[in-house]
Amino acid sequence: MTPPPPGRAAPSAPRTRVLSPPARSRLLLRLLLPLWAAAASAQGHPRSGPRISAVWKGRAGQDRVDFGQAEPHTVLFHEPGSSSVWVGGRGKVYLFDFPEGKNASVRTDCDNYITLLERRSEGLLVCGTNARRPSCWKLVNGTVVVPLGEMRGYAPFSPDENSLVLFEGDEVYSTIRKQEYNGKIPRFRRIRGESELYTSDTVMQNPQFIKATIVHQDQAYDDKIYYFFREDNPDKNPEAPLNISRVAQLCRGDQGGESSLSVSKWNTFLKAMLVCSDAATNKNFNRLQDVFLLPDPNGQWRDTRVYGVFSNPWNYSAVCVYSLGDIDKVFRTSSLKGYHMSLPNPRPGKCLPDQQPIPTETFQVADSHPEVAQRVEPMGPLKTPLFHSKYHYQKVAVHRMQASHGETFHVLYLTTDRGTIHKVVESGEREHNLAFNIMEIQPFRRAAAIQAMSLDADRRKLYVSSQWEVSQVPLDLCEVYGGGCHGCLMSRDPYCGWDQDHCVSIYSSQRSVLQSINPVEPHKECPNPKPDEAPLQKVSLAQNSRYYLSCPMESRHATYSWRHEENVEQSCEPGHQSPNCILFIENLTARQYGHYRCEAQEGSYLREAQHWELLPEDRALAEQLMGRARALAASIWLGILPTLALSLLVH
Repeated sequence: MTPPPPGRAAPSAPRTRVLSPPARSRLLLRLLLPLWAAAASAQGHPRSGPRISAVWKGRAGQDRVDFGQAEPHTVLFHEPGSSSVWVGGRGKVYLFDFPEGKNASVRTDCDNYITLLERRSEGLLVCGTNARRPSCWKLVNGTVVVPLGEMRGYAPFSPDENSLVLFEGDEVYSTIRKQEYNGKIPRFRRIRGESELYTSDTVMQNPQFIKATIVHQDQAYDDKIYYFFREDNPDKNPEAPLNISRVAQLCRGDQGGESSLSVSKWNTFLKAMLVCSDAATNKNFNRLQDVFLLPDPNGQWRDTRVYGVFSNPWNYSAVCVYSLGDIDKVFRTSSLKGYHMSLPNPRPGKCLPDQQPIPTETFQVADSHPEVAQRVEPMGPLKTPLFHSKYHYQKVAVHRMQASHGETFHVLYLTTDRGTIHKVVESGEREHNLAFNIMEIQPFRRAAAIQAMSLDADRRKLYVSSQWEVSQVPLDLCEVYGGGCHGCLMSRDPYCGWDQDHCVSIYSSQRSVLQSINPVEPHKECPNPKPDEAPLQKVSLAQNSRYYLSCPMESRHATYSWRHEENVEQSCEPGHQSPNCILFIENLTARQYGHYRCEAQEGSYLREAQHWELLPEDRALAEQLMGRARALAASIWLGILPTLALSLLVH
């Protein structure tokens, strides 16, 4: 049964009866009192308290634009620093400029799902399925469409196919098969560059490619290609996971091998298992969903952080953080799984200078034993996930930022399977292992799965698209936090601070704002020691009636308790499934009248979220009549005052 809002009795079985005039008056009073109380609350008492689970909704035109039609497959392209975003749909490329609220579109063939948008020196490269004849076009100045013809490997035959394309200068790498019906085994290819190469058909088992990147190392010949994927587990034991998450390495300077079997193949391929598990809770997350690489601000490639989103068979999620230095060390030093002889020289996976070919023996050992024995584990002393969650996360983007007091934070933006985005703050120091889910963002007018996401760290914007809309999400969303200084600081949002009685962005304020440097008790930085009390709301009820009291659980980290006088009647712990903490009174007795307070407790922080007084019907009617009598007496007194004053003057 769905509970009614607070201030309304629970429904009971319908009965037909004739009410006397006094009874009708009492009934009318009973119906109107909650409305009066709610109206008074809305007009004179803004909601107070921390909005740690605040919800943000964009504004049409400024932050959100509708396609005007359904686009079942979208791809998004945004250049850092630009206020515009390109979105590829079916037979159409959209251009949206958010500050102007303007949009335009360029059409291609109707049966052409755009799967690739990439800036090239000569313009914007657009590639699509083109009725199962993958082709590309060039957009010059955003309007002129120049056909480039059929280009295999740049777009898949169907928009549903798993595809990954990586550009690096004049080089192009792709996981897309060139033949529709011949060559069904997925491969990682170099399709443009010094020589075309592809991975052996036996080194991966039905891979699903996630992300690829090129890492420039200390020596140019040692530059690596890393790509992340998941594949079928060869272990068919019923208790074994279906998927294994992987990272693979290739030498960018790989020229192929010396023999006929290796001449067109990558000779430096190795793969390693990505581990994301929590031994303390015995939770394992084997299915890699997305990867985001956060470069080191000092340019040290080894300190690049790799954020991986994983799920398990129950669609729970975890985020594990790795370093490129750890990944590189595993490939350089580990033995090969299942290979028990001494490794050849040069060892498998080693990059050779001066474009030297890889010896045939080295290739054969790596080709038959492509997996290293050592696994890649998360950063930190415990080698555990940054956090795990009951939500099913699908994509991730990470922003490194400095708060007003100089501390570095990593802010994660995680898309859910419900079309929302969770904003999670990680302390800059990994060993602190602090991660707070501070906000749920609803980027679209109508809920839909998020198909693409792009982060602009320069402009502090996040761009996301669904089948209906594209949305621009500001990273510094501070206006959503209510509750004065306490609510602002308890949000733990590093983009926000308290300044002149407002929760403001640290980027918009001209001076230093008040921010908490204490993640446990941030409210203690506020000048006022206690939060405001909740406004009193009254309602009259007959004995033996049913009633609900509902308290919105605005914080994911607080315990909510309903107190009647001094006794705790209901308690809702963090992680409570309902968005409200509900106290249900089954059969109201004389002892159950009085004051009810909903209190939110988070550490040492305590605030009163709701305050209701349940009154007997007779007492409520008496109070109303007394109020009317006072008002009548006042009006009579005000009416005779002029007469009295005039008579005094006359006398």
